[in-house]
Amino acid sequence: MSVFSRLRHVFRDPPPEYAFELSESGLAWARLSAHPKLGFQPIEPGVISVSPLRDNVLQPDALAARARGLGLGNGSRKPRRMALILPDYSARVSVLDFDSFPSDHDEQLSLVRFRLKKTVPFDIESAAVSFHSQTALQGGKRVEVVAAVVALEVVARFEASFRAAGLQPGWVTVSTLAALALVPTGGIAMLARLSGKTLTVCVLNRSHLRLLRCVELDVVSVEEALGILHPTVAYIEDELKARPEALYACGFGALAAELGERVRSDFGLAIEPLRSRFGSPAQENAGLLGYLEMVED
Repeated sequence: MSVFSRLRHVFRDPPPEYAFELSESGLAWARLSAHPKLGFQPIEPGVISVSPLRDNVLQPDALAARARGLGLGNGSRKPRRMALILPDYSARVSVLDFDSFPSDHDEQLSLVRFRLKKTVPFDIESAAVSFHSQTALQGGKRVEVVAAVVALEVVARFEASFRAAGLQPGWVTVSTLAALALVPTGGIAMLARLSGKTLTVCVLNRSHLRLLRCVELDVVSVEEALGILHPTVAYIEDELKARPEALYACGFGALAAELGERVRSDFGLAIEPLRSRFGSPAQENAGLLGYLEMVED
């Protein structure tokens, strides 16, 4: 089962009323309906500071006030259900390879935690772990497991601000995992997404996630981005014995043209912009638009 099939399976349950994507620049939100309504509420610098190692909400009252100011709770005594999409750099996402994978969920979780223990920069025992398996394309019994892990304190502080605004967070994911729904399926594709100073690069093979790398850049520049893209292309050539067929990009703004020229000259690829039927994916809302793509499919 691919990452997209698994996520769509989740959405067989009734979706929440709202979805929020968080970033250091603000709150991207959507009211889910037959004709979704979308918006963006900017926040002041310093309200959110994204990190996997510490609390991300530095000014919880200010974040709650921004969420409350949208009027989505409408003063109802019953909290409105919402989905929460976290910044990429607040979590860690890995693709783990297993020769075999147990069928019991508790055994699966223990095995995933064990494999992640030495790779995450925080205590795995005090972290929220979500995972799903995707059958390896090479066949046989090998299983690839996509695992997302985030410190419980990080999730709890984000959720608390929305609860203070009369909203009830339920389903939680990471931005780029949701944005993958916007990448056309088929063949080997790369996704490069810039959000603030964070660059996330993914490799997909026929909609199976093979690699996700999230890096905080020292300087936001084309050269810094290429420093991540070059080893990613080398990974595709070494591990998949192929060349990428497409590179999709999002969030590069004024750097997009220069990046496109360098990608063409360095890799022989043309950059395709990430697209959504609900609007133009940008730094602050690509995950939200991907979520809508799955919910409204």
